[in-house]
Amino acid sequence: MAKLDKVLYTAHAHTTGGRDGASRTDDGRLDIALSSPGGAGQGTNPEQLFAAGYSACFIGAMKAVAARQKLALPQDLAVDAEVDLGPVGQAYGIAVRMTIHLPGMDPAQAQQLVDTAHQVCPYSNATRGNIDVTLKIA
Repeated sequence: MAKLDKVLYTAHAHTTGGRDGASRTDDGRLDIALSSPGGAGQGTNPEQLFAAGYSACFIGAMKAVAARQKLALPQDLAVDAEVDLGPVGQAYGIAVRMTIHLPGMDPAQAQQLVDTAHQVCPYSNATRGNIDVTLKIA
């Protein structure tokens, strides 16, 4: 397991009630109701939060890589993330599919950017070898 060389930021969240509860951060920027996937509740679910977090982080990783390599990124770059939840034997697991939109970018350059970002992204590093992650450039 890789240890952090230095802590740059620590997020704090307080959650009650599990999948049908609520979660809020200590700074008040996030205060949400939670609901089970496909349930009748009005809140979001952990898989949706994971999809949003991973896709946002992946865009950040692409921006960092592009800055290092002096690459111009399309203004309208986007990532569509899908997080699947399902059984794995007697337990449960997730799988991730992300479609990366880099309109107008040279396909070879886009692939190299995505591959490098996948090595840099903290979510990619946390999930590598643990869950199935599929990246596709649209």
